[in-house]
Amino acid sequence: MIQPRLFRSICRVALLIAGLATVGLPAFAQGAAQVQELAGNLSPNEYRIYNLPGLRQGDRLYFYMETTSGNLDPLAGLLKGDQAPLQALQSYQSDVQQALQSGEDPRQAIQVLRDRYLLAWDDDSGTGYAAAFEFTVPADGDYSLVVGGSLSAAGRSTAGDYRLLVGLDAPQVLGGEATPTGDVLAVEDREAFSTGVSVEQLNGSLSAEEPTQTLRLRKIDPGDTLYVYLEPTSPGAFRPVAMLRDYGGKPVNVANLNGEQETASFETTLAEGGQGYRLEVSGVDAQGEPASGGFRLLVGVNAPQVISGQAETSGVPVLLEPIPVKVGLKLQQIYNIAQKDDYYSVVASLRMDWSDPALAFSPDTCQCAYKSYTEKEFDRFLADVQGRWPDFTIYNQQGNRWIQNRVVIVRPDGQATYFERFSTNLQIDFDFKKFPFDTQSFYFIADMIYPQGLYIFEVLPGYSEIDPGHGEDEFVLTTFDESTGSQQVSTETVNSRYTFSFSAPRHLDYYVFQIFLPILLISLVGWVNLFLKDYGRRIEVATGNLLLFIAFSFSIADNYPHLGYLTFLDAIMAVTFIVNAVMVLYNVQLRRLEMADRAGRAERVDHVLDYAFPLLYFIPLLIAYWIFF
Repeated sequence: MIQPRLFRSICRVALLIAGLATVGLPAFAQGAAQVQELAGNLSPNEYRIYNLPGLRQGDRLYFYMETTSGNLDPLAGLLKGDQAPLQALQSYQSDVQQALQSGEDPRQAIQVLRDRYLLAWDDDSGTGYAAAFEFTVPADGDYSLVVGGSLSAAGRSTAGDYRLLVGLDAPQVLGGEATPTGDVLAVEDREAFSTGVSVEQLNGSLSAEEPTQTLRLRKIDPGDTLYVYLEPTSPGAFRPVAMLRDYGGKPVNVANLNGEQETASFETTLAEGGQGYRLEVSGVDAQGEPASGGFRLLVGVNAPQVISGQAETSGVPVLLEPIPVKVGLKLQQIYNIAQKDDYYSVVASLRMDWSDPALAFSPDTCQCAYKSYTEKEFDRFLADVQGRWPDFTIYNQQGNRWIQNRVVIVRPDGQATYFERFSTNLQIDFDFKKFPFDTQSFYFIADMIYPQGLYIFEVLPGYSEIDPGHGEDEFVLTTFDESTGSQQVSTETVNSRYTFSFSAPRHLDYYVFQIFLPILLISLVGWVNLFLKDYGRRIEVATGNLLLFIAFSFSIADNYPHLGYLTFLDAIMAVTFIVNAVMVLYNVQLRRLEMADRAGRAERVDHVLDYAFPLLYFIPLLIAYWIFF
């Protein structure tokens, strides 16, 4: 039988061993915390795979993924190991589509499928839309982490840059505040989806007006290699030259600078990656002078087959296409037409719609469905977008443009709308040769400030109009026309141009009753005067008629501008003036014949002219009409 004293000693030793085991075992299992930080970019409906090799049973993993730009709604999950990542995601997407087509509740169906295909996953457990979750490794082996946009398989398109934290025994990762330790826990599997491999082909042409085309490149990941191949589409047309410049305009690489080869190609590994790279395409002839012609360009990322010129298009676009800017104008008021000064004054509303991924944002950053910038906040808008927006100038503007109000609406996916109501004077070139039967052409011309490689105007369907209450009473305003094109500006770049135009004839009621009717009456008085047989009275009437016409011509002289050329109305007035002056001289001559006792001859001449007068008057008018019309 054990003595009580000995029993107590044995218990103390057992408790001491147990305490040591309790303290020592967790320290051995947990080890030092390891944290890795990764960054990347996801295009719409794109996934990326990270391999987690050599995990051991009992390891506690922590994940945190948040968006750093764009409207990306992060989703992260661990794939089960019994399927290849690509096959698993394809099966998952197929099952999602079937569930949606069957009419199931999308939210519930997608959650069930995520649980089926993923060991663990999260959508919004972090701050805002950030994904955060932890996972205990059930068995030794390699695992895969898949990241993408939430509900991408269901057709929801979000994209942008992201920051990914992966931690081992580092629960602080769940708050997104963990400090990287330099350990490598996850390695991107680019071969799973050929991630980072892209090839794009562009067919274009060079002209005398645009001897060099500047093409923007999408953001390049650090360590990616850019491949470029350029050839003319017509052999012997020109020798192509390709030059890569960085964001500061500094040349990074160039091919066939002196035009010694029939094609141009190069490859460049961009260790730091980044954005703002530009590819300049030009051509020279045998003498080294700029030349024009068609070209074919192949540009690829991590695609060495591009150098051969035989690569097939694949992956995401490498080149950033010009951003289409849909523009429209509502002409609401015309409050002045200064015909002497060649301008008209308008009140109008301008609207522009465009989509720029650089403007995209995650709604959780502001807890808003869209961002709105009014006139007082426009400087904040320029700061938020770093000045990147389709700014424009009105080409035919005279003086200031008074902006009554404006607003910019930016949506999470980068869709933006700009609205401005303004008043200004717009210069036009009046042509009065057919006045007052002239039809004048009125224009509103807007030129993009940035080259058309960045933004290009397109007509906004269904927006533009001429308001029926425009207030203009002299011209008949009905239909209008819109067009877009390009224009080389003073900065020697080719910029996009939007033109809103309309042709307007004059209302003729005023001219009929205020000008042509008095001219007709004056002419009739002169003709009727010929039927008087008293030549003395006829001289008095003809002279009075001439003086009346002179006074009338002075009264209407201020109604249209003083020009360096004749108008149709000038021709009518000149014919009427000459006819009335001739009538005075004619009647004086008849009076002289009568006083010389040759009244019979005077009557014979007068009898003929009484009826020939209308022809003598209208023949010059017909000649004038033929000349001006």
